[in-house]
Amino acid sequence: MLMALAPAHGQTTVDNPFFSAYNTPFGVPAFDKIKPEHFEPAFDEGIKQQLADITKITSQKSAPTFANTIEALEAGGDLLNRVSTVFFNLNNANTSDALQKIAQSVAPKLAKNGDDISLNPALFKRVKTVYDQRNQLKLTGEQQRLLEKTYKNFVRGGAALTPEKQERLRKINEELSVLTIKFGQNLLAENNAYALVIEKQEDLSGLPASLVSAAADEAKKRNLSGKWVFTLQNPSIMPFLHYADNRALREQLLKAYLERGNHNDARDNKAVMAKMVMLRAEKAQLLGYENHAAFVLEESMASTPAKVSELLNQLWAATVPVTRQEAAELQAMMDKDADPRRGKNEKLASWDWRYYAEKLRKQKYALDAEQLKPYFSLENVREGIFMLTNRLYGLRFERRTDLPIYQEEVQGYEVKEADGRHIGIMYMDFHPRSSKRGGAWMTSFRRQEVKNGRKISPVVSIVCNFSRPSGDAPALLSLDETRTFFHEFGHALHGLLSNVTYGSLSGTSVPRDFVELPSQIMENWSTEAQMMKLYAKHYKTGEVIPDALIEKINKSSLFNQGFETTEYLAASLLDMDYHTLKPDQTPTDVLAFEEKSMDKIGLIEQIPPRYRSTYFQHIFAGGYSAGYYSYIWSAVLDADAFEVFKQKGLFDPKSAQSFRKNVLEKGGTDEPMTLYKNFRGAEPDIKPLLRRRGLMKVL
Repeated sequence: MLMALAPAHGQTTVDNPFFSAYNTPFGVPAFDKIKPEHFEPAFDEGIKQQLADITKITSQKSAPTFANTIEALEAGGDLLNRVSTVFFNLNNANTSDALQKIAQSVAPKLAKNGDDISLNPALFKRVKTVYDQRNQLKLTGEQQRLLEKTYKNFVRGGAALTPEKQERLRKINEELSVLTIKFGQNLLAENNAYALVIEKQEDLSGLPASLVSAAADEAKKRNLSGKWVFTLQNPSIMPFLHYADNRALREQLLKAYLERGNHNDARDNKAVMAKMVMLRAEKAQLLGYENHAAFVLEESMASTPAKVSELLNQLWAATVPVTRQEAAELQAMMDKDADPRRGKNEKLASWDWRYYAEKLRKQKYALDAEQLKPYFSLENVREGIFMLTNRLYGLRFERRTDLPIYQEEVQGYEVKEADGRHIGIMYMDFHPRSSKRGGAWMTSFRRQEVKNGRKISPVVSIVCNFSRPSGDAPALLSLDETRTFFHEFGHALHGLLSNVTYGSLSGTSVPRDFVELPSQIMENWSTEAQMMKLYAKHYKTGEVIPDALIEKINKSSLFNQGFETTEYLAASLLDMDYHTLKPDQTPTDVLAFEEKSMDKIGLIEQIPPRYRSTYFQHIFAGGYSAGYYSYIWSAVLDADAFEVFKQKGLFDPKSAQSFRKNVLEKGGTDEPMTLYKNFRGAEPDIKPLLRRRGLMKVL
């Protein structure tokens, strides 16, 4: 949208793509025209225009109403929203030195702008006036929700504080914004800095041919032809830990992974995250909360740290006996090993667990994870997901090569209803690169909303770090990567199928412990026999996955669940330990704090928490502070919710439409438990999750 105010820094609307409407199909971002030098001027102008929008609201003589205050506030800041979504998405998925410098520069500006709005007394007075009249106003349910959320955001943003406390809050927010950027940049640099270079063929013993081929390809990229390079990216390190016979190399690679951000150098994250913990605790107390977790969880389904701790400790008690039994089995297998290079006569260590677990899996279930990969080519999995969403919701996905993309590997799709109506645009970005942070996530370039009576369609993206094609084979996914694809697609559906009026309530704009429900319920279909028969086909022969393999997958579904649940719960409990501290309790030695935290719960030495403190990106750079428990909370929901499809049919259209109408379309327009009960008919039961993880018999 062209703005009345002149662009900053002397740029014209012709110079900068952000200063005019995107001349692109469906109005997607003009990635082919956006350059790093466009961002800062657009940020500056966006801030300027948003503050002008605020001044227009506060300077009017008319009495505050829902329309002239709440809706006007919701509608403001268009330019800043547009540039922010593009910039931060690119900084995560395709960063550069230039973008990282810009991130450091704009972070304090954005923190100040947020505070200038949240702490604007005239604006808060108008918002409060409307809020105080809420029972007399004839508002729709969604309008009531927006009013309540707007008012709470101001209070939680410090609007009711004294001027002295507001000034301190501004400084905290500014510093936290810079530290968050710093943590993420340090971790990306750590991931890219390490490489295990193997020169001897015998050191590749045990590794699958596909992994060896990928390591050779990586070596060639680094001008190390004739050698093999393994990195800290999941598609490289995880299969290495599962299959490498050389125990010393497994140890070397895992230790490099576990010590990221912990080298007392320029990329060290210990001081960064410790300062963040302290500032978050201080901010919570300024706002009247006991600790950061209490502040965060007030807006969650869990509502209090005590309820989170109750769930985590209940699951921990059920998991510990299973984990100890698993450890004993693996130690027995090590004791019988005839080769000292693999681990004979050694005590089971963290770098042994995955290796011997894989051997035990083969022994117990005759299942080799490498057997499965040929049936899970990236293309087949993608087409299977398309097929599933078509059966459930009638959706169609059409590849669009005319969409501008931000990186040559990115794919764009138009999403349509069964009758051909346009729903939105979806980007997919699958493979690791040095410019992309680790992990997998869904994000949005434009959220669904209604403006001036017209529905604005969403533009979403899923970003992953899946195994690349290697040699003459396409990208072949592990079973875990396949589940991840289904998971992120579930998030994407939440964004795509949103059907609300206000953007701040649309799609995934829900509490953290509810946002994982749409993603995690999608994972259930990935290994259902009826579903696998539709998409799991050998990439060479087209052969449908045999019943014998499906049976092995199902029989082994409880295998190693102690390990997987333990490492996750340990990280969740570590998150809560950090974020229930008061400011004066912030640890000076975060490694000692972490060790004490894990000793307190009795974490066995062979299993580190899934994320250690110095690379726990979810809670220090990913928005999940005091919220990593959300995955297991949502797992209770998704296991219970999927019972509907197990009872009524895997592709039952009536159940699917109910889930779409009551959950996927609603965004944050109602309380999560209300939305869940509207679909399920009752609150969730924990028993389906315990059965799924083999923990039921322990309780």
